[in-house]
Amino acid sequence: MTSPILEAGAGAMAEPVADIGRREQAKAERRQKIMAAARDMIRETGDMNLSMRELAKRAEVSVATSYNLFGSKRAVVMAVLEDERDFVQKYHKLNVSNAIDRIFEAYTLAYGYFVQDPDFYRPLWRALLTAGGKDDDTGLVSPERQAQTRAAWHMLLTSAQDEGLLKTDTSAEALERMLSHLAGGTLLSWSVGMLETDELLPSVGLGYALILAACATDKGRKRLDAKIATFREMLAKAQKA
Repeated sequence: MTSPILEAGAGAMAEPVADIGRREQAKAERRQKIMAAARDMIRETGDMNLSMRELAKRAEVSVATSYNLFGSKRAVVMAVLEDERDFVQKYHKLNVSNAIDRIFEAYTLAYGYFVQDPDFYRPLWRALLTAGGKDDDTGLVSPERQAQTRAAWHMLLTSAQDEGLLKTDTSAEALERMLSHLAGGTLLSWSVGMLETDELLPSVGLGYALILAACATDKGRKRLDAKIATFREMLAKAQKA
């Protein structure tokens, strides 16, 4: 009969499962403390170039623990970003009847994070959009993240074409690139303080609607004209505030 104790190797007896569980729980708690400290430091300083020593001090753990749990300050920042974003779960709960509305609900959901917590997301996006050198330890760009984002938007745009809301003479890939360039430029302006937070969501929304309207069918154009009018009104109010 096999013992309920996990074997660590020949001649060695492993810890009881309960001990392993407690150790993993303690490790998870230390990870959360480090991420909370990083989140607070980014908000307070607006600086992504975190000091691992200061981070460990703020989290009340050793520097060695910070490196053991994450490996680098970039990994800490990435963990914080993923911890903040429950976008996928919220996206799958969206209840919309057509692909055009789904595009704008997804965009509103994504940009809602930035608008609600600009002190945190502005430095993150500043790092994301200005990272360049291979030794930059704070850059958030990765091929995997880019591929996931592009695939999601490609699916949204293809669905709009399949539903007869967007014409097919412009490929979904080309539309995705146009929307991505618009979003990147707007986010860069926002991240460096050239665009107010209240203007961010309507600026990108209006740009998206205008680009898609140029490729819309008659059925899709009616929906996009309504979006254009709404975002123009939102932007005018934000600029007057």
